[in-house]
Amino acid sequence: MTSITYAMKAKRMLNGQGFYCEIERTPKNAGSGCGYSIRIKNPPAVITAKLDEFGIPYKRIIQTG
Repeated sequence: MTSITYAMKAKRMLNGQGFYCEIERTPKNAGSGCGYSIRIKNPPAVITAKLDEFGIPYKRIIQTG
């Protein structure tokens, strides 16, 4: 995420829409940003569409195991 504030807004919005979302520290090898990421279980395309719809900026999507 671009900031902890946007990570918190994303979590509040996504949870309010019925999507799973948690805030966690970004792993050091995952790149730059504010140091916080959101963990999701839904398809990334669905989540990024919601973030775009609500005007919440994000850095990039990293899929993990």
